[in-house]
Amino acid sequence: MLNPVLLAVCIMLILSMMRINVVIALTLSALIGGLTAGLSLPDTISAFESGLGGGATIALSYAMLGAFAVAISKSGITDLLSQAIIKRLNGEQTQQVSTTIKYTVFTVILLMTIASQNVIPVHIAFIPILIPPLLGVLNKLRVDRRLAACILTFGLVTPYMVLPIGFGGIFLNNILLKNLHDNGLEVTAAQVPTAMLLPAMGMIVGLLTAVFISYRKPRVYQEKVANSKAAELKVLDKRHIIVALLAIIATLTVQLLTGSMIVGSLAGFSVFTLGGVIAWKETHDVFTKGVHMMAMIGFIMIAAAGFAAVMKATGSVETLVEALSSGIGENKSLAAILMLVIGLLVTMGIGSSFSTIPIIATIYVPLAIAFGFSPMAIIALVGTAAALGDAGSPASDSTLGPTSGLNADGEHDHIRDTVIPTFLHYNLPLIAFGWIAAMTL
Repeated sequence: MLNPVLLAVCIMLILSMMRINVVIALTLSALIGGLTAGLSLPDTISAFESGLGGGATIALSYAMLGAFAVAISKSGITDLLSQAIIKRLNGEQTQQVSTTIKYTVFTVILLMTIASQNVIPVHIAFIPILIPPLLGVLNKLRVDRRLAACILTFGLVTPYMVLPIGFGGIFLNNILLKNLHDNGLEVTAAQVPTAMLLPAMGMIVGLLTAVFISYRKPRVYQEKVANSKAAELKVLDKRHIIVALLAIIATLTVQLLTGSMIVGSLAGFSVFTLGGVIAWKETHDVFTKGVHMMAMIGFIMIAAAGFAAVMKATGSVETLVEALSSGIGENKSLAAILMLVIGLLVTMGIGSSFSTIPIIATIYVPLAIAFGFSPMAIIALVGTAAALGDAGSPASDSTLGPTSGLNADGEHDHIRDTVIPTFLHYNLPLIAFGWIAAMTL
């Protein structure tokens, strides 16, 4: 009989590819998974509703980040980059110059995405602000937006796998290291990012493949009015730029001190208000606009938390691992592959690698110890199994974020242009390099 977790994930993916709203897909698949596992309908609904609160903090964090991102946009600081590129493109240019500009844009987008995870931890909130003004530039350069999606997802996922600051500090230390310790594996904080370096190489291979092989050919998009308006040159107020820089510093400082994205975003928003970038009477409208921008992502993350709660209540993850491990015998190599694949399926259903670790670490750590894996190999197995599926899941903010910016003009499909490309270019290499790390460390 098909395992309820596998069934629920497959149904969720099929519904998403049929362009059913992801919130609906998550809710229906959670109900079907719970009923298939033998839970009654009231128990399934109760488990789903009990898990919704787990996504509330994330949803509120995104709402505050959305308001902060709108405030940044009003300051004009994000227009500096697009204006510089637009001015350069409007001049006389050769193919070599266009190529140079294109790869410069790729590099800047990548660096800003990485910074959003570790230096200025606004996560995906910057994407709907930075990317729409650049769509006209990308169209003029005839860039395949699937490549842009791959670049953005790389910058959203890879840094937290290896850099123990910002969101990386949360993933590596607060979640991964803690759950390894809770399940009896004695490792140090320094060992965790080191063990994740080799799996992260898989992400780099996927990125290089997307840039130089898969999506290097030009692609033409229909020009929309939104693009031309986004590309209009604005007169920038230098004082607003200075206030924006101070707000970013305040957000980063407060978030590091409190460990809360909500409080950090509130501090940055307050600096924008006190600095005159946002008038007091505009605060309601700006906050509402930010919430509206990030609302769908927030609802998806809440639904994903409910889905995760149902999967936990069924106990089907443990059953799946036990069934597979019993048929493996002492095949260490096959055990590593199966643990990674199960992690992929679980994370794709839940939509968050951060939420996946507590589920799989409880099972994987004793199982991996029984198979004779070293502590470093176990770190790589659990960390990679959790990161798998973050790229390529319809419910992951690592795919929802890129789509929110690239689809500002309605020319970018979430499943076909973000989810499938990121799944192929990152999950497959991650499995390969995660397996190598498990077998060699």
